[in-house]
Amino acid sequence: MKSLIFDAMEGNMEEKKISDHPLKVRLTFKGLWGILKKTGNDFIKCRITRMSAALAYYTVFSIAPMLILIISVSAVFYGRQAIEGNIYGEIKSFVGNAAAVQIQELIKNATISRSSNVFASGASIIALIIGSTSVFSEIQDSINVIWGLKAKPKRGWFKILINRLLSFSIIVSLSFILLVSLIVSTVLDVLVGRLIELFPGAAVYLTYSLNLLLTFIIITLLFGIIFKVLPDAKIKWRDVITGAITTAFLFMLGKFAISFYLGEKNIGNTYGAAGSIIIILLWVYYSAIILYFGAAFTKQYAQYKGRRIFPNDYAVWTEQIERENIGSLQEQSATIVKKETFFPHSSI
Repeated sequence: MKSLIFDAMEGNMEEKKISDHPLKVRLTFKGLWGILKKTGNDFIKCRITRMSAALAYYTVFSIAPMLILIISVSAVFYGRQAIEGNIYGEIKSFVGNAAAVQIQELIKNATISRSSNVFASGASIIALIIGSTSVFSEIQDSINVIWGLKAKPKRGWFKILINRLLSFSIIVSLSFILLVSLIVSTVLDVLVGRLIELFPGAAVYLTYSLNLLLTFIIITLLFGIIFKVLPDAKIKWRDVITGAITTAFLFMLGKFAISFYLGEKNIGNTYGAAGSIIIILLWVYYSAIILYFGAAFTKQYAQYKGRRIFPNDYAVWTEQIERENIGSLQEQSATIVKKETFFPHSSI
């Protein structure tokens, strides 16, 4: 019987074999229900709520350096004030005005101190990159667990370097997406202005629908990049697109639900001065649950279609085996005593 832990070379051979004979399976309502049931099982087995709590904790410390890097990269091609205004507006729409102001203060405090010392500046840049990429490293590890993957132990420092580079590439991708969204928003403003002239009565609905569509496309693109780039996996783009669209749809629904919940509970006033941080923690926590649920759905969808998610060159498959402890501790102690009696010179 072949082991369930394969190296990357075996994964490549198996992937080629499957891709030569693809399975064409149509998605039915019964099949979708089966995928959702298995996704729910993975949700419980992988303890996704605990992963989400860990990600929320990491985000509190990573959000300021991450936004600083995104703003710095985007400001090279676009005005810094326009970038900051766009980011602030998006954050405000998600977590509210108080939490958005708190995040703005974090960014201001993190960038206000500049040193003329080259070594101090270099150390600050390194700390900024490490701090901003920590949240993506946590996402990578969590999705690896959900997809049943693990980095090879012998790849220690090299794997850490690869992870940081991948995380930094996600930040660059976010900057690119931000630039594209700004350009598209400018085009939409012109288009909406023209539509208002043609259909003055439906201007509000048209503007809302176009903004909603743009937000959905951007979020889908972001989740697609996360599922394709971050995990130590080889996954087909067709599975990535399906998983990203599903996750983006759930995220859009969750956005309204979470905003309504945070607004009704009035958490900011309940926790006083720490209310803004609590709101950020709760928002990231619930958003991470949706992200990891989407990752589990992507895995089950790929398997339903007859495909698998393979480990890349730096990872292996993993399998969790649970075994019951046979016998009580007294019985085990008695067995050891008997072995020592009959085999006094043997090592146990």
